Amino acid sequence: MSRARDLADLGGSADAGGITGKNLIINGSMICSQRGTSFTVTNEYGLDRWFCRENTDGALTFSQDSESPAGFSKSQKVNVDTADTSLGISQFAYLAQRIEGYVIEPLAFGSSDAKTITLSFYVRCSITGKFGGAVYNGSNNNRSYAFTYDVNSADTWERKTITITGDTTGTWNIDNTQEMTVLWSLGSGSSVKKAEGSWDATASVLSATEADTELLENASATWYITGVQLEVGEQATPFEHRSFGDELARCQRYFQIIPSNSAAYSFPLVRHRSATNSYSGSSYYPVTMRTNATMTLDTSGSWIHKPNTRQDTGSATVVSSSPSVFTVVATPSTNDSTQYLAFSNNNVEADAEL
Repeated sequence: MSRARDLADLGGSADAGGITGKNLIINGSMICSQRGTSFTVTNEYGLDRWFCRENTDGALTFSQDSESPAGFSKSQKVNVDTADTSLGISQFAYLAQRIEGYVIEPLAFGSSDAKTITLSFYVRCSITGKFGGAVYNGSNNNRSYAFTYDVNSADTWERKTITITGDTTGTWNIDNTQEMTVLWSLGSGSSVKKAEGSWDATASVLSATEADTELLENASATWYITGVQLEVGEQATPFEHRSFGDELARCQRYFQIIPSNSAAYSFPLVRHRSATNSYSGSSYYPVTMRTNATMTLDTSGSWIHKPNTRQDTGSATVVSSSPSVFTVVATPSTNDSTQYLAFSNNNVEADAEL
């Protein structure tokens, strides 16, 4: 192949992911975890951009782990704390990434120009067998594709590649809502499975009928994943490593903790609002968010200051004024135009997850 063609292919792959680069998956190397490193969850996010779901009689722990293949420092581990050896037909557990519509625009899904895509990842599991997963069209959930992959050797890192023909049918909106979901089943009953290898209108698909191994049925089983990549094309290319700062900024479009430190973070621009004992101020998010965020402020870690004096807040609230701006309103115990709000311990969270 000529050098010119090499460069052309490189440029094409760099554009293929739109706002994310070649890889449509964010935090595929599992290095970002703003919420913490270990989660026992049923229906929420754990590591950044990774949604954890469990609806069985068992229990799982999702965590960030240093066990990883060559070239990676982190993985996502799933541990079976309590096995469910008899999954109900509609019970399930999975790990998923929900993908924004703007990200999938280069795929041209829902048209005659739909492109073939390739999903690749590294997996390590304490049990062997055929496992399953699925891709479907986000919130519409009326186009689905089931897949399988084999774990051939226990406790060994293996790279898996799944090539998926583009879907020429269905609705795949190009906007800031959830328009694609990629998931790995950790246990699925028969009613949430379908035959692997083709797109159709089957809804609520989480795995393939050909998958005969369910992680959740095995007590103390472990499953690790990292190096997750979804890209345009019929072959997997080397994983697109991005810097930690780049990856974190992409995650912060969906969730972020307003910066502070172990002492105190002074909220900027809080000002005297009126003759009443109330103050407000606005500040920009470090990264513009996908949409107006749901804000959480732990007032137990907040206080009102004026020079050389600390007071209780009385009350404080924080709201998302726009995807780029948030506003704090605080009511101190006394009225003084020189006061400002301070808080500590990472206690302001902004959530705009899909």
